[in-house]
Amino acid sequence: MPVGTARRPGAYPCGIDAATDVIGGTWKVLILWALHERPYRFGALRRELPGITEKLLASPLREPESDGIVHREQHDENPPRVGYSLTPKGTALDEALEPLGAWGRTNAPGETEPDPHRVA
Repeated sequence: MPVGTARRPGAYPCGIDAATDVIGGTWKVLILWALHERPYRFGALRRELPGITEKLLASPLREPESDGIVHREQHDENPPRVGYSLTPKGTALDEALEPLGAWGRTNAPGETEPDPHRVA
């Protein structure tokens, strides 16, 4: 696990706390978003996420894999080919995040809302 992302010991006080522990970090949600579309090989997934390096992608893929969210399949070929996809648990998490994504599209930081007190 990368430095600074150690899981808390003990039970979570609520389900949202547990879910944010699973999806927390800079790249995990974007990885889930990409894998929602289709399975990806490592290199293609890296190209799908502009700004991520090979090293930065490897680490956030390990945790969701150990959490049962992402499935890693290695094919016995030369050179080795590795593919990633969502597990049923990952698909359920992705579906649970859809309302949060809708909220973010509507209420993105920096977006201004009409002032209900302003007279047009």
